[in-house]
Amino acid sequence: MQDNIPTTVISDNMAGAMMQQGKISAVVVGADRIAANGDAANKIGTYTVAVLAREHGIPFYVAAPFSSVDLETPDGSKIPIEQRSAREVTHVGEQQIAPTGVQVENPAFDVTPHQYVTAIITERGVARPPYQESLRRLAEAK
Repeated sequence: MQDNIPTTVISDNMAGAMMQQGKISAVVVGADRIAANGDAANKIGTYTVAVLAREHGIPFYVAAPFSSVDLETPDGSKIPIEQRSAREVTHVGEQQIAPTGVQVENPAFDVTPHQYVTAIITERGVARPPYQESLRRLAEAK
């Protein structure tokens, strides 16, 4: 908004419908870690938005500080994913909302494969596919 870019905030489950209606022209997400091949780990749900963007022909950008790039990690399968407490899913405050003993998966992050990423934007410049080459060039451009 500060740069006069039209901005609308939506909740995460609205993305597909908004894309289908032509109301989204680009997606920009952050990343906690970016592998050498351009796979990007970010908060859970990012991968889903990337798939939806691809399906609708919408560019999907990752914007992160270059310190998030880990050239020693070859791809996203090597990025450890934090599992959060089951209680975050089974309770709202002190109120239990799921059966006692139910199995819970609660990953904090997911990994978006590089083929869904249009470009990676950093303070050192913009990396484009093939990411192993372009990210290494940015690393050398210190």
